[in-house]
Amino acid sequence: MSSKEQLLNDIGIVSFVIVELGLYLDTHPYDRNAMEYFNHYSRIKQQMTREFSMKYYPLTMEMSEGSKEWRWGAAPLPWEGACV
Repeated sequence: MSSKEQLLNDIGIVSFVIVELGLYLDTHPYDRNAMEYFNHYSRIKQQMTREFSMKYYPLTMEMSEGSKEWRWGAAPLPWEGACV
């Protein structure tokens, strides 16, 4: 697995954790430990997404902010094998 694929995989894992913690917090809104985990993983995802966007291409349009050129269209499309 290339470093690009590994970073995308890691972002996917952290995204899953964030969604699951969000679902848990929907039913346990006063669980401070869960909220700390949610905030921790949110920061990690933000950092990894920023790193990926700087090295390869933005994962969201907002990640193009501050760039000198529009790179949103630089990502490979699904039919080009990007989602395999």
